[in-house]
Amino acid sequence: MNDLPSPDDGDLYDDDGKIAVPEEVAEAIRTLIRWSGDDPAREGLIDTPRRVARAWKEYCQGYTDDPAQHLARVFEEVGGYEDIVLLKDIPFQSHCEHHMAPIIGKAHIAYLPQDRVVGISKLARVLHAFARRLQVQERLTAEVADCIWQHLAPRGVAVVIDATHACMTARGVRTPGVTMTTSRMMGIFREDPRSRAEVLKLMGY
Repeated sequence: MNDLPSPDDGDLYDDDGKIAVPEEVAEAIRTLIRWSGDDPAREGLIDTPRRVARAWKEYCQGYTDDPAQHLARVFEEVGGYEDIVLLKDIPFQSHCEHHMAPIIGKAHIAYLPQDRVVGISKLARVLHAFARRLQVQERLTAEVADCIWQHLAPRGVAVVIDATHACMTARGVRTPGVTMTTSRMMGIFREDPRSRAEVLKLMGY
């Protein structure tokens, strides 16, 4: 039986006020250090297992964040505004679920409101809630778009993500400078070519 805490468990803290790391987690990281060819007992690596564990707790904090809650508060008084709302160049970092290597990029999120809007910071919060999990870029793009579509009920949603993947740039084919682009269009941005062209132009494509 697995006695490790689940992502939903409340974190315990040590005497220094830092997240307490279960010994099983620390030992797993020591095993990885040994397997990589180094000595986890040497001075520079003694505290590394707990540092790494706490870092991963932070990298994956999206598992305890409900993206939909960021869209719960909406505003209906928009002075008759009914055109595109776009948040460009939102930086994010995620980790590839295949190699647990960094995915670093930026996202453009747009929607065409129907009768309500949401605070612009909430779009970034939705992105980060999904990005701070083990991911693939295609799913991340779809999850952000689907969440906005379901909870804001807009006339259209457009999400485009550009990112670099360390699983490709730092290992394997080792090809730096390559960027992957994914997109998801919903509603009017999928059905109407002119609306799709407009939102892509605003995003810089």
